[in-house]
Amino acid sequence: MRFSIWPSPMWSWSDILELTRHCEATGWDGVYFADHFMPNGPADASPPEGPTLECWSVIAGLAAAVPRLRLAPLVTSVTYRHPAVLANIAAAVDNISGGRLVLGLGAGWQENEHAAYGLPLGSPKERVDRFEEALQILRSLLRERRTTFAGRYFEVKDAPNQPAPVQQDLPILIGAGGEKRMMRIAARLADEWNSWTTPEVLRHKVEVLHRHCDDVGRDPAAIKVSTQALLFLSSDKDWVESMRGRDVGRAGVVGTPAEVVDVMGSYAAAGADEFIVPGFTLPDLARAKDTCDLFIEEVAPSLR
Repeated sequence: MRFSIWPSPMWSWSDILELTRHCEATGWDGVYFADHFMPNGPADASPPEGPTLECWSVIAGLAAAVPRLRLAPLVTSVTYRHPAVLANIAAAVDNISGGRLVLGLGAGWQENEHAAYGLPLGSPKERVDRFEEALQILRSLLRERRTTFAGRYFEVKDAPNQPAPVQQDLPILIGAGGEKRMMRIAARLADEWNSWTTPEVLRHKVEVLHRHCDDVGRDPAAIKVSTQALLFLSSDKDWVESMRGRDVGRAGVVGTPAEVVDVMGSYAAAGADEFIVPGFTLPDLARAKDTCDLFIEEVAPSLR
């Protein structure tokens, strides 16, 4: 099982870089970064204040500064950048990193940033339709010499993407929980699939993914599975008890190292190839380093 870190985009660049270098030196496998431009909030209200570093600039910086870890956006919405532009960005970052990029893609969901920047988001159906077109263009531009495509949302004509990525088949990760269409698209076209889950939810989702694979004639083993949950880890049993039962708004893992080993084992049994630790609940760099060290030293070894 792989383990990766996901620094908060609200941290400073220096803290993101220091934590990522620390994780590389201590045996982590990858680093992910959210692709958003502002904190989430109501679409009809003034955008909330909060520093939010732009994803691809950060990933390019990490590609040059950190020589070993896999790198990925989690995930880039295809509403933000035309797929031809995104293909060129991804190819450049893969070259900078020496072939370590995973291209994480999604259909888009954060309404307030689309409203603030005048970016069309559309209905759920329109988002998935747009995503499916963009994905076809991206796969072709990243793997073929030239691409021609005409759809409802995008059109490219004899388009090159040079230099090509270092990786001949640059991995595409699809972040999605929609079981009817998005996970079926992942079954057809993804190299990796990701969603926020508990072990129980992951087991169900993996079963859905495998059914879609059967329907489309794809070997489920060809698709790696990653997941994440907010982590509340400590050797201080009193602190751990104080965190139990809190509503954190997303899937969460709370426990001592021994307890978290059991939870990670449940994720692995449910089909997870990789667990990603978000830094969003880690209040500062020192606490983030301590938590990462405790995890990689006392939790990860039994899962590898």
